[in-house]
Amino acid sequence: MTESGATERVSGIPLAWRRQPGQGPGVVFLGGFRSDMTGTKAEALAGFCAARGTPFLRLDYSGHGASGGRFEDGSIGDWAEDAGFLIERLTDGPQILVGSSMGGWIALLLARRLPERLRALVGIAPAPDFTRALMWPEFSEAERAALLRDGMILRPSEYGDPYPITRRLIEEGDRHLLLDAGIAIAAPVRILQGMQDPDVPWRHALRLVDAIAGEDVRLTLIKDGDHRLSRPQDITLLERCVAALLGEDGGQTLPPTRV
Repeated sequence: MTESGATERVSGIPLAWRRQPGQGPGVVFLGGFRSDMTGTKAEALAGFCAARGTPFLRLDYSGHGASGGRFEDGSIGDWAEDAGFLIERLTDGPQILVGSSMGGWIALLLARRLPERLRALVGIAPAPDFTRALMWPEFSEAERAALLRDGMILRPSEYGDPYPITRRLIEEGDRHLLLDAGIAIAAPVRILQGMQDPDVPWRHALRLVDAIAGEDVRLTLIKDGDHRLSRPQDITLLERCVAALLGEDGGQTLPPTRV
């Protein structure tokens, strides 16, 4: 049975979530930039966890999906706080954080904040530092000038209407950069990355692997994979990855990832 609700942070913004009960380590899905908790990968993981009896939590950051707030008022730090707030209140014990695109950056930030709660981390085209490393270099000089002058610009998107990019998003993102500083994670990390991804180049995943100080880090490159990695074969790969991290004996052991 899926339980859904909205929990208010101190700011008064209601954060929407859906939770499934179960036994053993749980799974938390963290969506990407401007995405919500009803996407293909989130729905697939919901069914996968329900079939296994595994606890599962998915959520919408403020300004996303069914949550309150305006998208243009948010930033990386805000959305990481949203996710951490709900994880601490709605889950128990160790969790596998599954982060897609921006959600991968948020998962890495939460791994640093809540190391005792982290069983493993799965990044799907993870995009740590994307505001400065990937987004800023793509802006034209005119866009950079307008952003600094006006505080916001609209950027075209292949996935829908143009979306707002704020000066605060870029500058606040600088407070959470990880790749140059290094990332200490003791738990297993699995990265799934499409080599035809136009938004997060596969070499960005190599940079992330190099930045993680942990020993158990594995990268799977999908040669014909795009950014979303939502095709049936991609979903199967994701489910096999999560199943291995959960362990075939109810999560008591952690066998190698079978991908």
